[in-house]
Amino acid sequence: MDTDSQNTDKLIKLLALIEQWAKDYGFQDWGIADLDIECYVSRLDDWLANGYQADMGWISDRRDLRANPEQLVDGTLRIISLRMDYQAPDTEPLRILKSADKAYISRYALGRDYHKLIRSRLAKLAGKISHWADVELGEDLSQRVFVDSAPVLEKPMAEKAGLGWIGKNTLILNRNAGSWFFLGEIFTNLPLPASSKTAVDECGKCKACLNICPTDAFPKPYVLDASKCISYLTIENSGSIPVELRSKMGNRVFGCDDCQLVCPWNRYASTSSESDFKPRHQLENSDLVDLYCWTEDEFLNRTAGSPIRRTGYSGWQRNLAVGLGNGPPSAQAIDALEKVKPSSPMVREHVEWALDQMKNTTHPDE
Repeated sequence: MDTDSQNTDKLIKLLALIEQWAKDYGFQDWGIADLDIECYVSRLDDWLANGYQADMGWISDRRDLRANPEQLVDGTLRIISLRMDYQAPDTEPLRILKSADKAYISRYALGRDYHKLIRSRLAKLAGKISHWADVELGEDLSQRVFVDSAPVLEKPMAEKAGLGWIGKNTLILNRNAGSWFFLGEIFTNLPLPASSKTAVDECGKCKACLNICPTDAFPKPYVLDASKCISYLTIENSGSIPVELRSKMGNRVFGCDDCQLVCPWNRYASTSSESDFKPRHQLENSDLVDLYCWTEDEFLNRTAGSPIRRTGYSGWQRNLAVGLGNGPPSAQAIDALEKVKPSSPMVREHVEWALDQMKNTTHPDE
């Protein structure tokens, strides 16, 4: 048997090892994508041309790296895409959404920041693969791991790797696991066999995710207008929230899960046993007033190691002010809005809007 044939056989055997290692490190699924992503890049260009990225200029600025993964990590031949479930049990999202005095925080953000945990696990897995390549092939690999932290087309890579299909809500859907999971990647110059499994689009005629969106952020199936998306408005957006969208946000103060909550495929989603993904500081069941009354020091202390840090204290106050404005006009809520000092003129604008909303509704003493 020649050397190339021997190496091919070894790479095939490596797939079984990766399967076990991935499971050992807490990943529920994995696959291997090649770099043929031209059709996805075309969709990205159309999306950018329509301005659906809002003010996230970093997406268009690094478009070429997204389109050419081998430029991001020199020598890359394959991308190993992995899935880790994050849904914590018993967080009662529907009950919180229906409780106007409660703060709804996207389920992924209730625990610790997933980036560090998944990046650490990916690094260990990549280390196992590198050690194997050194022993079995006598080669030093060029590898790098990513978790939502670089110009990577994560969902297209996951789809190509067979982890699911990109649904009408633009999320990866898996017929056995829904969509409550994180993605991570290992870029490698190892010529692994690309996954033969493919996920067929099984959204069918269902439009539940499109119809439920509070702000009508889907101009058409499979396309998201970030400028209307509550997740963008409450997290990535650093400025004012458009007045016409505020009343539609309800009590959603950090992200939005509506399009996942109604997805029929999420009936098959599993809960996670990862301790880092369990809710902290009772954020799964907190009153809007209590969170709005946090000082900046309290915000920093209680969001240490949390994805919520991304919005900053001003963004936190802004989002909560909108939530209070959409809630019941209680004396306690009005008192908090009037007494807690806004951290910026931008926040003050939202506080004034919230007070107007409350005072133009039923007076708390009536």
